[in-house]
Amino acid sequence: MESGRRFADTKSHPWVAVDVVIYTLEQRKLQTLLVQVKEGAFAGRWAFPGGLMGAEESVDEAAEREVLERTGVKDGYIEQLYTFGKPERDPATRAVSVSYLVLVPYPSVRLNPAPKYSDIRWFSAHRLPHSKLQYTNIVYSLLPREFTLGELQEVYETILNRPLDRRNFRKKILALGLLTQLKKKRRGTHRPASLYAFNEKRPMVIEML
Repeated sequence: MESGRRFADTKSHPWVAVDVVIYTLEQRKLQTLLVQVKEGAFAGRWAFPGGLMGAEESVDEAAEREVLERTGVKDGYIEQLYTFGKPERDPATRAVSVSYLVLVPYPSVRLNPAPKYSDIRWFSAHRLPHSKLQYTNIVYSLLPREFTLGELQEVYETILNRPLDRRNFRKKILALGLLTQLKKKRRGTHRPASLYAFNEKRPMVIEML
């Protein structure tokens, strides 16, 4: 990238990069995306995807681009987490890296490794930090547009790694006013289940679990 060459020629300035920690749900299991580094000091090791910020990009735009290039998803949830800047963190060069938490819906993912990686794949993740799901509604990024309350509860249970009382969960989630009940129902082997959708897709403090 042009920005990388510019910083490389100016030894007094570090490169600026982004790292994206991408999670999804596949068959009720929480997965995180890792890439296998092809060259350099970390060749053969698995790492979170990342790359340099472009000359005309903000760090947020660079992170969004990285997610799109690796997964094909452009509308997942993305949140800046932390900036790593210790001089010794990368033996190859002086770099500052901004990390992001990303949630994407599995059916929309189309993995693309990029030439700098030898492999890309999903790995099982035991759980996200509890606080991320206990006080926000960002699980909307892991669900289809229309879902049942049972499916919503399964997402929370998978990420929190513990069961939730069905009646209590439904009472609290409906009382928050975050959902709209749709007129259609999902029909299957059991009785028809009501379908819901989030009123709006933006992070909100909900304090319910």
